Amino acid sequence: MNSGEPSSKPDLYVIARIIKALKEKNGMNRTTLATSTGLAYDKLVNYLVWMSERKFIEIDDHGYLKLTRGGTEVYDELVQWIMKYVGQLKFPRLRVRT
Repeated sequence: MNSGEPSSKPDLYVIARIIKALKEKNGMNRTTLATSTGLAYDKLVNYLVWMSERKFIEIDDHGYLKLTRGGTEVYDELVQWIMKYVGQLKFPRLRVRT
């Protein structure tokens, strides 16, 4: 997403990385998610706003992020699309610090 502009288009691979990390760990806080996806915190926040507006994620009062059913469905559809049209799905290895 370019410079946090609301009209900018998200990178689908970044969206998929975020969803994958949340799906694997069943949720986490923003800092852990930024670290595990390799995104700068400010860039991650822009993606989270975009994803929250579309109801892909839920953010509680303490900043804990969880994937919604819709977010899981989006991930599955996105992976299928990438596999069909790109032929492979490559994400950098996700690191999650505990």
